[in-house]
Amino acid sequence: MSWIRIWVHLVFSTKNRQPFLKTTEIRESLFEHIRGNAKEKKIHLKTVGGFDDHIHCLILLDRNMTIAKTAQLIKGESSFWINKNNLTARQFAWQDDYWAVGVSESHSPEVIKYIENQEKHHGVKSFKEEIDEFMKNHGWQLIKG
Repeated sequence: MSWIRIWVHLVFSTKNRQPFLKTTEIRESLFEHIRGNAKEKKIHLKTVGGFDDHIHCLILLDRNMTIAKTAQLIKGESSFWINKNNLTARQFAWQDDYWAVGVSESHSPEVIKYIENQEKHHGVKSFKEEIDEFMKNHGWQLIKG
């Protein structure tokens, strides 16, 4: 039997970074739905959180699941659910792309705390400012496909 333990911090934003998730009620309803959907699809979701225009998930990657498939299952189903339940005034969609990075076991408690404090965190720094700072500090470049 294989033993695999790979933590993935997955982040994705709303289409064109529209602030579709602007109320705590919408976010909490969405996060609860994502938790249930992940459990149903056997996605090992440790935590989920976010703010107006994006969400973060910390996932323990299953040995039979790719990051792309996991992101597709979470994004596609949650987008369908948001629209079906009319949670937003306009048609909701996630941006096609996502960000994913491996997290060491020892850093997972820090990442969990960070994800669960998104509202407070983004009261100080916008999502765009955070992305720009991260990419500059770590030498990442946006890859256009």
